[in-house]
Amino acid sequence: MILNELAQGLRPASDGVEWFESLSEDDQRKVLHALVLFCGQARARQEDAPESIARSGVRPTHTPAVMLTKWRFGMAGLPAHELKKSFRLLIALFSIADTRRRTLYCADGCGHDWHNLAAQPQDPAR
Repeated sequence: MILNELAQGLRPASDGVEWFESLSEDDQRKVLHALVLFCGQARARQEDAPESIARSGVRPTHTPAVMLTKWRFGMAGLPAHELKKSFRLLIALFSIADTRRRTLYCADGCGHDWHNLAAQPQDPAR
């Protein structure tokens, strides 16, 4: 739920980073793996990489950004100090792809619960 809220701009990126940093390293790696799957489901494109890098604030020369430009998604296997950058990049990519998908394929409504988050009651404990 948090990842979808971040992708849709319903939760500030700073909250997402804070949440991600509160996780164990193992759980951070699991989140990155899930984000890669979400990006695939949202139909992310390699041409989305430059915008993802720009939105994330990660320098284009940092390892996760270079991996993204080469369409390599093994970020979960990077050293611990690269995980937060990878998270920021993948959230940006997911946001771009999911926004396009909602605009092109779900504009007239859809049954995807994750595309209707704004209409759902918010639980402050999440």
